Amino acid sequence: MQIFDSHTHLNDGPFAGREAAYIQHASELDVTKMAIVGSDANLNRGALDLAARFDNLYAIVGWHPEYAMDYTRQVADELRQQLQQPKVIAVGEIGLDYHWDSEHHVQQQKIFREQIELAHELHLPISVHTRDALADTYAILKDAHIDEFGGVMHSFNGSVDWLNKFLDLGMMISFSGVVSFKNAPLVHEAAKVVPSDRLMVETDAPYLTPTPYRGKQNEPGYTRYVVEAIAKLRGESVATIAAQTYANTTNFFKVAP
Repeated sequence: MQIFDSHTHLNDGPFAGREAAYIQHASELDVTKMAIVGSDANLNRGALDLAARFDNLYAIVGWHPEYAMDYTRQVADELRQQLQQPKVIAVGEIGLDYHWDSEHHVQQQKIFREQIELAHELHLPISVHTRDALADTYAILKDAHIDEFGGVMHSFNGSVDWLNKFLDLGMMISFSGVVSFKNAPLVHEAAKVVPSDRLMVETDAPYLTPTPYRGKQNEPGYTRYVVEAIAKLRGESVATIAAQTYANTTNFFKVAP
């Protein structure tokens, strides 16, 4: 059995200097590939470094909406160069986050659109972060004709109605440890009905630790428990969900299975 963690932050501080140990532990849980996701200058460089060091790791680089006010022309130029390096498989994580930022929505939307245009130009898919901003995220993706180059809704946290809207745009849907939480009924319902060929899994480590380790630091190997939670919700075997999501993710990111 093989599992692909489609969105993790092994480049983040809690893992520094111990990445190889976490990769080994992940392999013991059948997590054999990972997409290491950036969000600012340091995490982007860290993603590129890890992808270069480990054969089974790939880099996703982009500028997170939380740092919208730090997005300069110099940042954009560096990002363009980084996106053309080996083993970069997507632009991300990019999107909108209105939860913490009630003032800079226009700037967030501007850099989201700019990075989408860059992804389109470079023929790369995008990994989308959205929090308290589903309507604006949907509108921007719809205008962008996302079906022409591809996108995934990272750590999907919406209702079935929103699921169907993003599916209609051609988006992939990735579930994190939230799908294992008892108090996430909307996510449970979405996970039950998402088409099997649009389904991906992730940890978003070190955040969103799934049951049975909720409350502790997350790690890429715990994608195994995300797969188990989805399998239980859908009434399918763990092996079936692992195989389907692995195939979906390798196909979406265009990496060798």
